[in-house]
Amino acid sequence: MRTLIPALLLAFGASAGSVAQAQSCGSGGGATVCLTANGTANNVQLGWTVSGTIKSLEIYRDTDANPVGRGRIAVPAVNATSYADGTATSGTPYWYWVKFTTSAGSYNSGAATATRNGSCTPTAVTPYISTNGTRTQTSSATVTAGNSAILGPEPLNGGSWGWSGCGTSGTARQQTITPAASCTATATYTNTCGAKTTQAFAITVPSAAAAAQVLPNPGINLGNTFDSFWGYAPPTKALIDSIRDRGFKTLRIPVAWDFNSTNGTINPAFMAQVKQTVDWALADGLYVIINDHYDLGWFERNGFNSYDPAINAKLINMWTQVANTFKWYDSEKLAFAVANEPDAASQAKTDVLYQYEQNWINAMRANGGGNAVRWLIIQGPNTNIDNTVNWGKNVPSDPANKRMVEVHLYDPFDYTLMTTDESWGTWKAFWGYNYKVSNHLTNRNVAAGNDESLIDIQLAKMKTHFTDRGIPVLIGEYKAELDIQSVLTGSYKDQNYRSVTHWNKYVQNKINSLGFSGTGWNIQNDLFDATTGAVLDWNMLGSMLGTSEIAPISGL
Repeated sequence: MRTLIPALLLAFGASAGSVAQAQSCGSGGGATVCLTANGTANNVQLGWTVSGTIKSLEIYRDTDANPVGRGRIAVPAVNATSYADGTATSGTPYWYWVKFTTSAGSYNSGAATATRNGSCTPTAVTPYISTNGTRTQTSSATVTAGNSAILGPEPLNGGSWGWSGCGTSGTARQQTITPAASCTATATYTNTCGAKTTQAFAITVPSAAAAAQVLPNPGINLGNTFDSFWGYAPPTKALIDSIRDRGFKTLRIPVAWDFNSTNGTINPAFMAQVKQTVDWALADGLYVIINDHYDLGWFERNGFNSYDPAINAKLINMWTQVANTFKWYDSEKLAFAVANEPDAASQAKTDVLYQYEQNWINAMRANGGGNAVRWLIIQGPNTNIDNTVNWGKNVPSDPANKRMVEVHLYDPFDYTLMTTDESWGTWKAFWGYNYKVSNHLTNRNVAAGNDESLIDIQLAKMKTHFTDRGIPVLIGEYKAELDIQSVLTGSYKDQNYRSVTHWNKYVQNKINSLGFSGTGWNIQNDLFDATTGAVLDWNMLGSMLGTSEIAPISGL
């Protein structure tokens, strides 16, 4: 029987390749050892079970079933239950025995046979990398320092994975990395018959040189004009000339493209009016930004709960028309901004927003002409600084490396925009360390910590997380509005006015000092007469230019 069992095993095993063998047992001295052998691409795997008490183990191997002439290849620990024979030659059948010793003597397990399976073919690995919600079949990618990428090679099922490099670890097929410097990640895939395949992922992280200011300061908005859905006075050349003559360098033109479209086609007369205004501005030496501004919320208020191909198609269709109209315009002086204040108030919603914005960048670049290298501006979630820092640092990529991130600054809100008292807070009239009052209406002073230091802290976040990483920043809107409540009279009303000039000037100068671009908010007949371009408030104009402010009234 010692030769009959191995012969039967050989007859089965020679045809079964790497199929696991049945146990082959041997007993003696009150103990039993049962052995199995299984061939893989890299070795022969031995495994055994022991019942009873043994004192030592030895492993023997031969190229036939006759134990005479066999050789010892290993002396495993007495409590071992497996061994990998890496010295076996591929394609050669081997017979194995486990010799075990008890207090009564030495005995052998039954013989188990297996062949190292040289015919196990390594499985091809297909590399994929996901950045900014876009999955691409590639083994290399450029990732801005601080941004993340997902390495997700295939096959999806079967076998096992191992990783090294770029901060990868463990056995998960997908690995999320956030590299600080260029690196190489290596995936090792072991298929079910033991063959291994390696795949390298080359990740390039550009040097994080601080981004230079792209659009010169000071800048201003042409608000409540082309973005209006309640009517507006068409801009005039006199107005654009006055904006230039007063010292502004950049003009942001908010536009409601969809509101002025019919069945997906932008109305030609409206497009011609926008184009004429852009032409006047560029002829005057101004830099220009055109965006899609609120536009009744079809994009900005869509919820961003999930990606919608129909919304994406509408966005790309609209912007393709804009891109075609301005295709050959100066790519340094005319910039596109995809939206205004997209309401994406969570990480999941920001991811959806950035997927749309990534597609928009790709479409603009593919349009060609000046659009292949034009400055493109994407909006952070809600264009809110904290939301953008918390959820939006992993900005969409751009092959031309000419994209900016936009946020707006209306801090503190209870001072800049709030006009009525609410259950959660009250409007404020006096901002700035030197503009607060002490004798009357002290409840209208902004809270401690909401003065100049708040502006410093908020804008510093954008420098740290974007400009210092090589991503230019646009503060697309900022302005403090005058309070018109009847409680403010006499010197207190004047103090509010003076405080507003201080806020505007302080913010403009801070934006400029940090290397950001900035366009202060302005609507028709606010600073300028919408038709003649005449200046309507020289003090406010000086504050928005960042050149002057009115000193506070002391003793209030």
